[in-house]
Amino acid sequence: MRLRSRLHRLDKHLYAAVAQARLPGLERVLPPLSRAADNALLWAGVAGTFALSGRSRLRRAATRGLLAVSLASPLVNLAGKQAFGRKRPVSDELPLARLLKTPLSASFPSGHSASAAAFATAVALEAPIAVAVPVSALAAAVCFSRVYTGVHYPGDVLAGMAIGVAAGLVTRRIWPEASEAGRARASATAPAFEVDPSGEGLAVAVESAADEVAQTLRKAFPRAEFVPLDAIDRAGGKALAVAGGDAAVSRGAQAALDLGRPLLVVPTATPGHFAAELGIADAPEAVAAYQAGDLAAVDVGEVAGRVFVGNAGLGLYPSLADRREARQKRIGTWPALLWGLAEVLGRDAAPVDVVVDGVPYRAWMLFVGNCRHGSRGPAPGRRARLEDGVLDIRLLTAARRLPRLRAFGSVIGGRLRLSRHYRQWTADTVRVETPSGEVRLARDGETVTARGPLTFVKRPRSLHVFR
Repeated sequence: MRLRSRLHRLDKHLYAAVAQARLPGLERVLPPLSRAADNALLWAGVAGTFALSGRSRLRRAATRGLLAVSLASPLVNLAGKQAFGRKRPVSDELPLARLLKTPLSASFPSGHSASAAAFATAVALEAPIAVAVPVSALAAAVCFSRVYTGVHYPGDVLAGMAIGVAAGLVTRRIWPEASEAGRARASATAPAFEVDPSGEGLAVAVESAADEVAQTLRKAFPRAEFVPLDAIDRAGGKALAVAGGDAAVSRGAQAALDLGRPLLVVPTATPGHFAAELGIADAPEAVAAYQAGDLAAVDVGEVAGRVFVGNAGLGLYPSLADRREARQKRIGTWPALLWGLAEVLGRDAAPVDVVVDGVPYRAWMLFVGNCRHGSRGPAPGRRARLEDGVLDIRLLTAARRLPRLRAFGSVIGGRLRLSRHYRQWTADTVRVETPSGEVRLARDGETVTARGPLTFVKRPRSLHVFR
């Protein structure tokens, strides 16, 4: 009680100092700014501007910012204010031009400050510094305006800011950062490969609708052999190159293993995760990687007679993967997965009976990743290593009641380590059976029907790739 009394006196002293301050021009700026932040409308407007920009980083910043606000606002207004019930400050000493209508809710903590700090923190996790700094300055101005206009003590604002920053950081547990797409380690290096810079001895397959990439490669490798993607397994030469997403890369990886040749992965307009994890962002970087001749030995997984470089899965995973891939470039992997899951569960979907390593489950989906993937939950992040020798297995089981609602909640709960319906482990082999003997399987974005039982295995350090 003595400490609270001292803090309250300090808070009143600081409030009085702000009340006595005369800052020319701010009477015209801060009250309207504070009103604009009512109900987080200011941050919704900023997020809308980001979303319309067409830039993926700003769209991710908008999504994360609104997610942070949605976490901070109820925490402050439904929990904090009810728990403390602090009265608003007396604003008799303030000029009329600065005064706002005193809200009826409790003073501690400040909801406006929580939303402002939450949005600014979330944006700083995604947006470039040229955007994050102005947004942070705007958030700081909103926080200061709550004291300057007489509706909050400084302590209310500081507590709200602390809650907002925490909410912004918590979004990383719910939705992985884009920075998780950094270069993965592959310490198992292969012998240096002697290359001809003009492409002599290189067979190149380009996915359809990638004309610009094809032109870049033809200009960089005038002596290379260009073949259809379907004919990559019959190509000649000493090395293979595949331009496309993960499905195309998976075909190239199978051909490279069958023919005993190294593989160059070339990103296109629909880049896959594997290229990014190799540190290759575009076609010019792929050309530079090939001409440097540095190889790394990485793992692949194998199931139903075909390899996969990223992941494979069954249950709802095949249709969910299609919906997630269609949207993740615009809104990010995690929101795209939740959107896709809501669609899939709303189409009379039913869990499947599977036996995983001898244990029966009624499951919504099974995810099997080649190497450990970052983060928890059925929306895994990027890999930190490409040659760790294990499969990353994630299982979402079905509950007896409200199965669809609980499946949706388990996606979020699994990431937050709260759901008992979500299981995750690693192994070098996993065996899967179904009562019907047929399994609908997604493998690096391609969907097939396979005869069971299926055995997912690792082929450690078997694929040589340029990086």
